[in-house]
Amino acid sequence: MTEFEEQRGVGVPDPLQRLWTPHRMSYIRGADKPGGDDEAGCPFCRVLGLADEDGLVIARGRTVFAVLNLYPYNPGHLMVLPYRHIPDYTDLDSAETVEFAEFTQRAMRVVRAASAPHGFNLGMNQGAVAGAGIAAHLHQHVVPRWGGDANFMPVVGHTKVLPQLLGETRSLLAEAWRRTA
Repeated sequence: MTEFEEQRGVGVPDPLQRLWTPHRMSYIRGADKPGGDDEAGCPFCRVLGLADEDGLVIARGRTVFAVLNLYPYNPGHLMVLPYRHIPDYTDLDSAETVEFAEFTQRAMRVVRAASAPHGFNLGMNQGAVAGAGIAAHLHQHVVPRWGGDANFMPVVGHTKVLPQLLGETRSLLAEAWRRTA
């Protein structure tokens, strides 16, 4: 490499391979992030009007539903949400609380049957200050975990490698949901 090439920004070659994930820019830039706290701007409420395949909905219950995370931490990362546009866990009524818990349990069984994770992270970020990206609509994350999934890629490279497209993951989990009680 010539000195001119290095000065033009080409740089010195290194042994690293690059994994380009341009689809993540929409998330980084906040695309489709709701501007307010109302149902009209809520992406979770909008999903309910779409076909399950288009909205990445895994299953629908009487008071809650399960949907894939559009920006997953791991393959199979889904969320359980009430149909009602409410911000806080304490806003669930008794029937919603029971079905919310049952859907979470079933989601874990479904993901185990479909992809055999070694463990799970379950969690709710209550309020924007607690890390909720969409604080106005309650949602619980169900994140499958495997030994070594927090390797150098996300830790050093700030990149998550997902081996399956979201539509394929939705189909796999929706079918597993139908088979798993």
